[in-house]
Order: sequence, then C-alpha cells, then structure tokens
Amino acid sequence: MTSLLLVEDDTVIRASVSLALERYGYRMSTAADGLSGLEAARAGGHDLLLLDVMLPGLDGISLCRRVRETSQVPILLMSARGDGLDIVAGLEGGADDYVVKPVDLPVLVARIRSLLRRATTVQAAASAVLTFGELSIDAGALEVRRAGRRVELSPTELRLLLEFAAHPGIVLERATLLRTVWDYGWDGDSRVVDLCVQRLRKKIGAERIETVRGFGYKLSVT
Repeated sequence: MTSLLLVEDDTVIRASVSLALERYGYRMSTAADGLSGLEAARAGGHDLLLLDVMLPGLDGISLCRRVRETSQVPILLMSARGDGLDIVAGLEGGADDYVVKPVDLPVLVARIRSLLRRATTVQAAASAVLTFGELSIDAGALEVRRAGRRVELSPTELRLLLEFAAHPGIVLERATLLRTVWDYGWDGDSRVVDLCVQRLRKKIGAERIETVRGFGYKLSVT
C-alpha cells in the first residue's frame, strides 16, 4: 500500500484530507507542525509528502528544503495563497508540484497519482548511456553523472532530463513538457517547468539547458 505523509496544522483539514485519501487506498501518516513533520519524513517509509505551506515551528517551504538535503521523495505543497509567492518559493525549494487550498479532492488525487507515476515509471527512449559533454545519462540504470560524479535528482528532475535527452537539440515547449513530464491533461502553470529547469541547471550545469525565448528549452549537445 502506498504511504503518504500529510503535514497540516489545521485539525479539521488534516482529518478530512487524511480520511479522504485513505478511502482512495493510501496509507496515511500525519503531523501537525513542521518540526514533527521533519522528524517523520526523516524516519522514512513514505512514498510522497504532502506539505502545507503555513506550518508552526517550521514552515512548509523550509521543511521542503530540509527534506531535500537528504531525500528525493516526491513532495506536493498545499498553498492557501494563489498569488505566486508561496508557489515560487516552494518550487525553488525543491517541491515537485503544488495545489491551492481549498483543495479539490479529485485534483489532489490526480496530482498525487502523477507524482507517484513519475517516481516509479520514469521512462526513456533508449537504455544506452547518453553523453553530452561532461554529462552522462544512463537511461537504463536511471543514473546521471557530471564529470564522473553522480548527480542526485528528484524523480521529476530526472524525468525532465530524460525528456530533454530523448530530443537532444530540439526545442521543447513548456506546454509539451507539462503534458509529457507532469502528466497534465489540462493547461498548467508554466512556472512549474521554469523552476524545475532552474533546479536542474544548478545540478548539471547552466549551459546544458538552453532557453529559446518565446518557445521553450532545449538540451545543448555541444
């Protein structure tokens, strides 16, 4: 059974979301503040973390950053604000996706399923080791190295890189990446793509992914 950790300080929301997700077949663990959430996350055993942004003790964005120091477990943020401040900070901090509260349950479940698929069924067009300068991508072993040193990527970052590697030198539009990497069957927030690209550049080299203004991104093959 898939295990989720929900960190939410509102008692009513925590209970209702936990109960609803249990009905969808998930095994739920909960925490009521950021510090206890961090302790539970570090204990391991969870397939996905669902974090509220506004948490006492340690806010959800800081919690996300702390988790990312040692783990690449999928992280979904819940933000009560849709003005972009929490969203951008959370995605920069390592979150894979977000939902805005009040949460629509079918949307939440769809996002959870998408993240879990990303973590367990990362696919590539070929199983050979692909090399782009000092970057090597072993699509079969799902391993990335830069100048011989292993690069730790989250499932979303890895899937994004494999999508670029399957189309080297070809411009991929943000809308295309939202469909192929994030599994969005509807128009999504392109900032999710931009900020994931930003995180990926920091790990594999800023020059490796080029921005084609007004269109999207492409993997540099030189």
